[in-house]
Amino acid sequence: MGLFNAILGNASEVNIENVSNEFEPILIEGEIIEKAYKLIRDMFIFTNKRLILVEKQLVGTKVDYMSIPYSSIKKFSKESAGILDMDAELKIWLNNDNTPIVKQFGKGGNNINEVYKILSQHLLK
Repeated sequence: MGLFNAILGNASEVNIENVSNEFEPILIEGEIIEKAYKLIRDMFIFTNKRLILVEKQLVGTKVDYMSIPYSSIKKFSKESAGILDMDAELKIWLNNDNTPIVKQFGKGGNNINEVYKILSQHLLK
């Protein structure tokens, strides 16, 4: 079901041990990965210090790592999928930036709620 979920754009939780090994070179001392989700080629990595957004090219090996300290997130929202609009969206606005980062989740992708909840836990302390 993992491949089918990926094709539909549904986020799936990733094994933290595998992700920890892959991201160990970019983590700072005392930083631990709490949760990780894969969304087609992109990933959300939640650490105890920041959110890391990973975008992998469909073709080739180029990977973009965006590190976002939780303190730099101004607001965030989620839009559920509808009858005609099949995708759910997560939007994250950074301080001093009016254009949000937008990530698409497929209809029925319940993990958008988990991602939203983790953001809430880090930002609404």
